[in-house]
Amino acid sequence: MANAAVGARISLRNILYLTDFSEPSEAAMPFAISIAREYGAKIYAYHVLLPAVLTYLTTPEMMETALASQEEAARENMRRVESQLVGLPHESGIERAAEIWSSLEETIKNQAIDLIVLGTHGRTGTQKLLMGSVAEEVFRRSRVPVLTIGPAQHGSAHKAAKFRRVLYATDFTPESLAAAPYALSIAQENNASLMLLHVMKELEGQPTGRAAQDSKSNALYQLHEIVPASAELWCRPEAIVQYGNSAEQILKTAKEREADLIVLGVRDPRGLMGAATHLERTTAHKVVVHATCPVLTVRG
Repeated sequence: MANAAVGARISLRNILYLTDFSEPSEAAMPFAISIAREYGAKIYAYHVLLPAVLTYLTTPEMMETALASQEEAARENMRRVESQLVGLPHESGIERAAEIWSSLEETIKNQAIDLIVLGTHGRTGTQKLLMGSVAEEVFRRSRVPVLTIGPAQHGSAHKAAKFRRVLYATDFTPESLAAAPYALSIAQENNASLMLLHVMKELEGQPTGRAAQDSKSNALYQLHEIVPASAELWCRPEAIVQYGNSAEQILKTAKEREADLIVLGVRDPRGLMGAATHLERTTAHKVVVHATCPVLTVRG
C-alpha cells in the first residue's frame, strides 16, 4: 500500500486491532472502529498470550492450571472487545506465542491486513503486549501502516476519533514520501485540513540572508508539489518549514496547529531494530510517545 500514487484513494479492507486489554488498548479501539466505518473495512481483534515467567517456575500441575486461567481471562476480555464491535464486520483471535512479531507477521499475511491499530504506554514492561519497545518493533517491521495511540492522547477529547487536521511530516526521501498517499486520503475521507511540514536542521555555517530564503522557498515548493492540483480543491493544504530538531518541531507544530493526526514515513529496518527512521533514529519513537494525537507510520 505504501506505493500508492499520491492523490489516489487508499483501500483499507482489513484492520488489525492489536490489544493487550489495557487502558491504552481501550483508548485505541474508537480509532479502529471509526476508520473501519469510514472505509467499510473489517476489524480483526487480535491478542497474543506471552509466556509468564513465574508460570514456568511452578510444578507441571500448577503450570497447567495457570495457563488455563490465563487463556480463560483472555477469552473473557476478548468477549468484551467483541461486544463493542457489534454492527461491524469483525473477527477475533487469541494466539499463544514466545514473542510478538513472528505471530503478528503471520496474522498480517493470513488476514490480508491493510492497517494495524494499537495503543502504547510508551514504556517497556515484561507482561504488557503493547508497551514502548514492542510497539516500536511493530511500526518499524510492519509492511502495512501502523496507527499508534500514545500515552499523551486523551481519547475523550478526540471528537469520536475523527481527523480534522492532518499533519504530514517529510524530508523528501522516498521513505517519507511513501506516507503521502495516506495523509492525502485520510484528509479527503474526513474533509480535513492538510498541513505539510519539513524540518530543516540548524547547523553552524548554514546559509543566511538570500541563500537561506532560497533554501526555504525551495522546501516550500517541494511541499506544494506533493499535493496534486485536484486535491487542493478539498484539502486546503498548508506548507510549513521549521528549523531545529525533527521530533521536537513535529510535536510543537502538531500542538500549535491542533493536529488530530500525524503521518510519518519510516525506513525499512532491514532486520536491524537499531536502524534509523527517515528523519532520525529516535524521531518516530519520540513522536509516538509524546504526541497528543494519534500517529500513523508508513514503512517506505
